[in-house]
Amino acid sequence: MRLYANINSMKSLLQPAKTYRLNGRLWLETDEGRFLGIGRLELLERIAELGSISKAAQAMGMSYKRAWDLVSSMNAQAAAPLVSTQTGGTKGGGAVVTEAGQEAIIAFQALQARFQAFMASETKQLQE
Repeated sequence: MRLYANINSMKSLLQPAKTYRLNGRLWLETDEGRFLGIGRLELLERIAELGSISKAAQAMGMSYKRAWDLVSSMNAQAAAPLVSTQTGGTKGGGAVVTEAGQEAIIAFQALQARFQAFMASETKQLQE
């Protein structure tokens, strides 16, 4: 099996009449599974915006149980909870993205931007 040193060395394998591009998704995981990815990032952003796991799930077309499981998983894998919940009462409960959660959003957005820049750069080399 031949290993390629860079994307340019793959060009001989490609058909000139076709346009190729790299595609991929980025996520951060532990031995226990995924910690953060695009979907979990969106869930955190929606919770921050809407103040509710239920409303965030609904806005994403996701079941409440799935959203709750994702929040629970992220909280269990983080050094500090990313989402804090309050049970119902006179104000009806809700959820907030914690300071750690806000930091996770910002850090993952930056990581995602670097990943997309890398993919664009490699695709450009592929097309030259």
